[in-house]
Amino acid sequence: MRTPPGKATATDLVHGLGRRGFLLAAAGVSAGLVGAACSGAPAGAAAPPGPIRTLQPLAPGTPPPAGTYVPASPQGVVWGRLPTRASAPVAVVDSGAVVTIDTISHEGILEDQGKDPRAYFSGHGVAAGDVLDDAAAVAAGTPHDGPGPHVITGPIAVRGAEPGHTLAVDVLELVPRVPYGVISNRHGKGALPGEYPEAWEGRADLRPWFNAGGEISVFTPARPGASGLVGVLPAGAGEVTFPLAPFLGLMGVARDTTALVDSVPPTDSGGNIDINELGVGSRLYLPVRVPGALFFAGDPHFAQGDGEVALTALEGSLRATVRLTTIPPGGPVPAAAVGRPFAESPTHWIPIGLSDPDGPEGGGNQTSLDLAMKDAVRQAMLFLVRDRGMAEPVAYAYLSAAADFQVSQVVDRTTGVHGLIRKADFGV
Repeated sequence: MRTPPGKATATDLVHGLGRRGFLLAAAGVSAGLVGAACSGAPAGAAAPPGPIRTLQPLAPGTPPPAGTYVPASPQGVVWGRLPTRASAPVAVVDSGAVVTIDTISHEGILEDQGKDPRAYFSGHGVAAGDVLDDAAAVAAGTPHDGPGPHVITGPIAVRGAEPGHTLAVDVLELVPRVPYGVISNRHGKGALPGEYPEAWEGRADLRPWFNAGGEISVFTPARPGASGLVGVLPAGAGEVTFPLAPFLGLMGVARDTTALVDSVPPTDSGGNIDINELGVGSRLYLPVRVPGALFFAGDPHFAQGDGEVALTALEGSLRATVRLTTIPPGGPVPAAAVGRPFAESPTHWIPIGLSDPDGPEGGGNQTSLDLAMKDAVRQAMLFLVRDRGMAEPVAYAYLSAAADFQVSQVVDRTTGVHGLIRKADFGV
């Protein structure tokens, strides 16, 4: 697969503009996430960062940060499956610790792309030095021994975390590790399985986007835009650009099992929830199932539209810095976060609905999307009644008049819908 004629490559952009030209304005947080009394902020936990920060993709060979750092080495990741209670932690930290985690995008290392990121990305004009060494090492040395595509970094054990606790994950920083990503569509997947990519097969004009295995991958360079880094795609004789908003598509804790856990379907322990609101300044609450919680992360995204309809977002490797805080039973946790994932951003509370929170079923059809919607509304009602003190009829009326419910994704078998409840409406 080669870059379509006349289109800029990532290396063209890097060397033409300089690495310092790749700017990413991370979301600013003015006053922490929430107050402990009503929101579930862990008592004593430091707030996420306040000022807007300007970032740039990491140069190859950038030294590890100070503090706890978890690299994406072949020994520190699993591929296609999630950690379980039997998994040995790659790091152990105290509650409240700040941890920097390198993540690797699966796009560019999968079998249908040749399982050789240097060869794959060189076909798009990327210089060897702009391909991650750890991505090449994982492709060559880590068994792809799970049914999913994702490369998972971790798990990380948190001292003092026990079943029944809640793990609060504050997202403090997200830095692109490369100035390019990939968006893919594969047979039998996406919002229109059986239609695409089948409809494009045999068309010579579309050949540049087909992988050797007959799957579709669209290489997407990034460059500076007016207010931050943008993705660049061809559009006729010109191009279309769209803002990047990085987030981790996959954050979770180990389930209490020793059976293989597929990395694709999200569950009541988190995992591949693919909620694009979980950028810098967000907090995700996860129910601890096993001693140490065994937190993990992966599926890094540069940008994703609600629904993620083709199959993937703009997938690109990220360096993530998070704070991991365990909260015991009875601590300041939203009612909707007890036993289930729940999230918040600087501006919204985010109840999370899944079509099958207890395990991977469903097929991404209308029935499963209905189930996810109902689950999200129930979680929103629980939050408004228990944590905000609203009467049930008033809470239901408020959700209908003022809240938004967005399709997180329809491509992970267990579909997702998340609600957005404005904090400003409650004077927060």
